Amino acid sequence: MTRSIAEKRAAFRALHEQGCFVLPNPWDVGSARYLQGLGFKALATTSSGFAWSLGQADGALSRDIILAHLRDMVAATDLPVNADFESGFAADAQGVTESVRLAVATGVAGLSIEDSTGDAANPLFSIEVAVERMRAARSAIDAAGGDTLLIGRAENFFVGRPDLDDTIARLRAYAEAGADCLYAPGIRTREQIAAVVAAVAPKPVNLLVGSASELTLQDIAALGVRRVSVGGALARSAWGGFMRAARSIAEQGRFDGFADAAAGNELNGFFRQSGE
Repeated sequence: MTRSIAEKRAAFRALHEQGCFVLPNPWDVGSARYLQGLGFKALATTSSGFAWSLGQADGALSRDIILAHLRDMVAATDLPVNADFESGFAADAQGVTESVRLAVATGVAGLSIEDSTGDAANPLFSIEVAVERMRAARSAIDAAGGDTLLIGRAENFFVGRPDLDDTIARLRAYAEAGADCLYAPGIRTREQIAAVVAAVAPKPVNLLVGSASELTLQDIAALGVRRVSVGGALARSAWGGFMRAARSIAEQGRFDGFADAAAGNELNGFFRQSGE
C-alpha cells in the first residue's frame, strides 16, 4: 500500500489519541525500511545517527542536508515520519518560521523544535524566546494546512540543567504556544515521567529511552506516556558492533567480531521483498 502524505499525517495524529506506541529512529533508508518490516507504526529521524553516517558530529549538518534527508526518509516508507529538526536551524522566530515551512514541505508527519542554543555557557533559550520560537513553528505549520504535528522539546536534562520544575514550566508554555506533543529527553525515573505526563495532560508526552532501562514498554504505558522514541540508540548499537569487530581486527588480528553479524542472504531477501 502506498499512502499519501495526508494519509500518513492522519494516521500519525491518530496514534497520539490513545495507547502507547514506539517510534524507533532509523538513520538511513535501509534501516527505515527494515523497521517498517518489523511492524512499527511510525518512525522518527535521528540527527545524531544521520550525522555519524556522514562522518560528522551531531548538530554539524546544514539545514539543506537535513531537508534532503527528510525527503529521502519520507519517500522510503509508507509509515509516518517524525523529523528530529534540532533547534529549527535558526536563532530567531522568523528563521524558525522559514525552516519549519521547508520541513513541512518534505512530507514529514511531525517535527520537533528544541530550546537548546548550542552555546555551552548559555545552553537554553530563555523561556520567553523559546515560546516565541514555538509560536513561529506553530504558525508555519498552520499556514501549510495544520496537519503536521509539532513537538516541543525542553532540553534541560540534555544540556546539564536537570531542573524538573523548569522543565515542566517550559513544557507547559510550549503546550500553550501550540505544541501538540511534549518531550523532555533525559528524564528517566518513574517520578519524573509521571510528573511530566501530569503537568501537560491531556497533551501527549514522548519519552526517550536511549539506553538499557528497567522500564518495559508496559511500565511506560502505565505511566501515561503516549509514545516512546530511542534517539540515536539504534545507530549507536550498530556502531558498537562495527567498532568492536573493527578494533578486534586492528588490535588483535582476530575476526571473531563477525560472530553476530547479520546474514547477507537474510538482508538481501528482506530488501528484495521490501523493494517489490
